Amino acid sequence: GGREIGYLFGQYKRLRNEFTGVLTGKNIKWGGSLIRPEATGYGAVYFLEEMCKDNNTVIRGKNVLLSGSGNVAQYACEKLLQLGAKVLTFSDSNGTIVDKDGFNEEKLAHLMHLKNEKRGRIAEFKEKYPSVVYHENKKPWECFDGQVDCIMPCATQNEVTGDDATRLVGLGL
Repeated sequence: GGREIGYLFGQYKRLRNEFTGVLTGKNIKWGGSLIRPEATGYGAVYFLEEMCKDNNTVIRGKNVLLSGSGNVAQYACEKLLQLGAKVLTFSDSNGTIVDKDGFNEEKLAHLMHLKNEKRGRIAEFKEKYPSVVYHENKKPWECFDGQVDCIMPCATQNEVTGDDATRLVGLGL
């Protein structure tokens, strides 16, 4: 997160004695951007929106599986909700939570508090919302068995393996 990037930036500056743009996610005081937290998540959804337009469809009403639970996933969820999609999953490196009723603004706010302030794990979400199902050591597309219209990998680079891609294409995603 921003706190850790700030620490890394400070140490780099101390060791190198220079102020260069070596890290992304910096605070505005250190050359960062005011739009940083939501930029990538919103941008991913805007890209999805354009892909939907190219295929004569819309995001509204789509069932979406999100991976991740950091800035990208959080703000992708926020924008998807604004556009009328139903977000069904979040994940972290330990597993995935599935909410077949879909996440709403209240649940997203709790997730953001859990991850950004408490630095908690996704499994802890179930303490406040016991209706969600937690799948340990599973990616969203490995454990969801309902209607899915779209998958948005928002966790980390290379998280979709070749086997994952083959399976997803076979499902028509």
